[in-house]
Amino acid sequence: MPKSFPPLVAPHTRILIIGSMPGRVSLAAGQYYAHPRNQFWRIIFDVFEAGRPPKDYTDKQAVILSHGLGLWDTLSSCRRTGSADSQITRPTANCFPALFQQFPHIHTLLFNGAAAFAYYKRAFGVPSCRFFRLPSTSPAYASLSYEEKKACWQIALTSPH
Repeated sequence: MPKSFPPLVAPHTRILIIGSMPGRVSLAAGQYYAHPRNQFWRIIFDVFEAGRPPKDYTDKQAVILSHGLGLWDTLSSCRRTGSADSQITRPTANCFPALFQQFPHIHTLLFNGAAAFAYYKRAFGVPSCRFFRLPSTSPAYASLSYEEKKACWQIALTSPH
C-alpha cells in the first residue's frame, strides 16, 4: 500500500497546500508533484520566481518554504491502481490536527483539486480556518487552461491573509 510523503513545513509556514495522494511518478521519484506534466511547480515558479525554471527538487522545496508555504497530502495511504484519484480505495487520512498543533502559524489551506478537499472534509469536516478549493494542477484535469489555473492559484497564494 503506497504511503504519502512527510509534510514539507517549517516553523514559519502560514499556508498549507494539500494534495490528495502522490501519483506513481511522484512516489517513484520521492518528490511532491514529480510528474513532468503536472503544472504545480510551473505555477509556483511563475507566481513567486518570475517564471525562472527550478534547478532541482531542493530548489523547489526552498522556494516553497521561503514563501511561508508548506505541502502535505490529505491521505497517508490508500490502495490505487494507476495515479487517478478516482481509483483510490481504502483511504487513510494524515493527522492534520497534530500538524496544526505543531505548526500553529498555519492559517490558510489550499486544496489542490476536488479530491484533496473531499478526503479532508470526510475525515475532519469543513476547515475552520480560511481555505480555497483550487483547480487541480494534475495533467488529468484539463477543464481549464494553464493560464486559468494559474490565475486561480495566484489569487489564493498572494491574497492578503
